[in-house]
Amino acid sequence: MSETHDTFGKLEGIDTSSLVDKAEERIISFIQQSKMKVGEVLPKEIDLAVRLGVSRTVVREALLRLKAIGLIESKKHKGAILRNPDVLGPLRKVFHPSILDQATLKDLFEMRLALEVGMADFIVDRITDDDLLELDNIVSDIVSGDTAAPWQVNDEKRFHGKLYEISGNKILLELQELIIPIFQYVHHTGLLERPIVEGEFVSHKELVQILKKRDADLYRSAIRKHLNNHFARILNLV
Repeated sequence: MSETHDTFGKLEGIDTSSLVDKAEERIISFIQQSKMKVGEVLPKEIDLAVRLGVSRTVVREALLRLKAIGLIESKKHKGAILRNPDVLGPLRKVFHPSILDQATLKDLFEMRLALEVGMADFIVDRITDDDLLELDNIVSDIVSGDTAAPWQVNDEKRFHGKLYEISGNKILLELQELIIPIFQYVHHTGLLERPIVEGEFVSHKELVQILKKRDADLYRSAIRKHLNNHFARILNLV
């Protein structure tokens, strides 16, 4: 009896999560290969279970995952409907600066630099006279941005948020809304308690004047100098 007990004691439980992972992958592959369009209905749970050779419980869990990332939604009397996913939705759930290590914070600072310098052509190409007037009004009202300090999160949101809006790229605008709280956290937690780096600095007001020239190369160089102090200081984090 004891020998049998010991033998069973060596058995490991079955990891059903791997089945859910595979079911999720197969359903996504089915959506792609079938060239399903937004608004179309997926096969019923029971049909998916039969096709995949798994239980309805496994299929249901896989569909819940797809629902959580915004790829499908449930409609009464219809079932699972394919939708246009919220690409950044999953990021918003975990994108809290207090749970990010310093290496990740540094990477995010660098990502902001890449975004703002990289979208120079979009901004210069798409900016209107009304946009320039609004930027003029913003810089006359905000308190930071004339020097490398002080730094105010609301000022950053207003000025740089407008730049992302002008770019005409919705994903970039949403990324900015995620990144700005990271900057706020880094400043408020003292991670940047280092001297302002001496060197050329381009203020918000100067950026607007440069934008009025509608020269992408000139603006690209200016926005790099505007952000330089943040990055010169954050580079020492790790």
